[in-house]
Amino acid sequence: MNDHCNRCVGCTVQECRHHSDCEDFCTLDRVQIGTHEGNVTMDQCTDCKSFDRR
Repeated sequence: MNDHCNRCVGCTVQECRHHSDCEDFCTLDRVQIGTHEGNVTMDQCTDCKSFDRR
């Protein structure tokens, strides 16, 4: 059970292994944010590189 909440990192992606089971927070102490685009112009261009499917 992922019950450790990092209240500095909100997250609603319940399919991620690092999503808290009790609240909408990430359980990691550090997350990596990146992009899949060569020229970032919108928030949709950014990705959580710490995502790990359950």
